[in-house]
Amino acid sequence: MRLAGRWLLSALLAAAALGGCASLPPGSDYPKRTSVAFAQPEATQIGRTLAAAARDHPGESAFRIISVGVDGFAARMQLIEVAERALDLQYFIFRQDDTGRLLTDALLRAADRGVRLRVLVDDGATASGDHQIRLLAAHPQIEVRIFNPFAYRGDSKVLRVIEFIFGHHRLNFRMHNKLLVADNASALIGGRNIGDQYFQVDPEGQYADDDVLVGGPAVQQLSAKFDDYWNSALAIPVEALAGGRPAEAQLAGYRRRLAGERAQAQHDNVAYLQRAASGDPLSGVLSGQLPLVWAGAQVVCDSPEKRRVKEGTMVGRLMYEPVARTAAAAGSELLMITPYYIPTPEERQLLQVLRQRGVRVRVLTNSLESTTELAAHSGYARLRPALVRSGVELHELRALLGNTRGSGQTVKMSRHGNYGLHAKLFVFDRQKLFIGSMNFDQRSVRLNSEVGLIIDSAELSQQTASRFEAMTQPANAYEVLMRVDAAGRQRLVWRTEEAGKSVEYAREPSPSRWRRFVVALLSLFPLDRSL
Repeated sequence: MRLAGRWLLSALLAAAALGGCASLPPGSDYPKRTSVAFAQPEATQIGRTLAAAARDHPGESAFRIISVGVDGFAARMQLIEVAERALDLQYFIFRQDDTGRLLTDALLRAADRGVRLRVLVDDGATASGDHQIRLLAAHPQIEVRIFNPFAYRGDSKVLRVIEFIFGHHRLNFRMHNKLLVADNASALIGGRNIGDQYFQVDPEGQYADDDVLVGGPAVQQLSAKFDDYWNSALAIPVEALAGGRPAEAQLAGYRRRLAGERAQAQHDNVAYLQRAASGDPLSGVLSGQLPLVWAGAQVVCDSPEKRRVKEGTMVGRLMYEPVARTAAAAGSELLMITPYYIPTPEERQLLQVLRQRGVRVRVLTNSLESTTELAAHSGYARLRPALVRSGVELHELRALLGNTRGSGQTVKMSRHGNYGLHAKLFVFDRQKLFIGSMNFDQRSVRLNSEVGLIIDSAELSQQTASRFEAMTQPANAYEVLMRVDAAGRQRLVWRTEEAGKSVEYAREPSPSRWRRFVVALLSLFPLDRSL
């Protein structure tokens, strides 16, 4: 017991020294090379193809929304495989699970054929095994940087929590962006991280999510935003962190494992790998068989120094402002798909103004059944009665779908009953669409950096509205309503459909009493600004 106490005390002192009051992460003084996006996209095959199509659409960019999870995986594999000169990847989470390792293997093969890779990952949600992505830095064609890293590089959750406690002012700020750019000619942007859940291939959990495949001038604008993050003081080369530059032998060992897993997946005819090998959706897009939608668009992105911008110590950009202005201009309808719905006081005021003008506001978010973040749900639950009274129409996604239309996955996968929402989509008057990494919660506004697109397209807006309508069917979601009980008190009820019959619950549906208890307990604490 004495040894354990001493170890804990040493860990606390070390974490205090490491986290402390530092405003910059460890390794920030390491000399690193500034670099920018590949400058000649038209010199590559994908660049030439999209440039030829763009001639008929001056000033516009090309878009195709990808709502099916396995297509999100396939599109990434295909972009990596067709890249000739450069690949830039920026992710909040890059899991080294089955799909993550297959993508890592594809990245290494791209580097082997001479493609320059820049990989930027956040460190906030790093899990055991994810650190293996750092091994790519042993390849001469690949640079890996960690955004706002912890000093501790191991997998102990206890030590990470201790360091966070002492360094929360810095470590609470996370890079939530999701972006992949190939040859500075085509990009994937949206809500998906890298991992099995996000591609809807894991029976233990699937996330409804969306990407948009982009071509045209918006790609170069997205690349410029990537460069801002890549060259920022918070993007630390793995060589500057504990453990230093990985050895070539370490990478060689990991390569053998990746190649073996790829061969096994091919032998087993893994469905998502087969989909990637088919060439679609990318080959269909490039051949013209799968149509692109050409439209004007605005790239919206936070500054990599968002924390300092919010604190007023630095002038910069915040992406929330143009999104809020677009929402405020809605004249008839605002649709929101967001996994976490915790509007700030300013956002609640905005919604109230919209409702007073007669604008219909409809929201799809996670239910207590489908959410993976109970703290976030507690913040939402506290605001829910007032939102319903104000006329906001709330729909909460069920974990077990009654109808898979619009779900992005197969009936077989949906039967596991582990479905949840991760997409971030806003539709304004069915004329404009926001798609990106920003949730409608206070963490996205105050603490996370985000990136997205506001696309001026009635066609894409209608596609997303149709997805909203499918996912809010009574068999797929609870509609949250206000009723007056026998005592004259207003109560929330949850209306849904089961076995073809309408059902109404007077108590929030939950898979367990424990889940309800945790949410009730968390709702007692003033956590909203961090949720």
